[in-house]
Amino acid sequence: MDEQQLEMMQQMQNQQAEGPGLVFWIFYLAFIGFVIAGMWKTFAKAGEPGWAAIVPFYNIYVMTKIVGRPAWWVVLALLPCVNFIALFIISIDMAKSFGKGTGFGIGLALLGPVFYAILGFGDAQYQGPAASGGGVATA
Repeated sequence: MDEQQLEMMQQMQNQQAEGPGLVFWIFYLAFIGFVIAGMWKTFAKAGEPGWAAIVPFYNIYVMTKIVGRPAWWVVLALLPCVNFIALFIISIDMAKSFGKGTGFGIGLALLGPVFYAILGFGDAQYQGPAASGGGVATA
């Protein structure tokens, strides 16, 4: 190898060692904005403050409030292993609170950013807390 090739290889290695590039960060921040916007609009449709979507732990409390679950479900949502089941139930209740079915709730649990955007920006209307019998139970 000549000296020019060696220098070029070293520059490439230095660039890789610097970490993610600018393009990555632009896409990452756009994705985070998309997630926040979807949850913000969904919370607002349910009559809750949109800013609650960006406050850790409080956003889970607001979700339990929207779906009609007791506040202690926040603890379930934070316990390892149990949280998986609790968040699935909360997601299904969230879907039913907006007149959507169980399949949509599973989508909320598995692909939250996409499905919260559909809830927030779509024509779904909040129909009351599903867990307390106020929501529409469609399959």
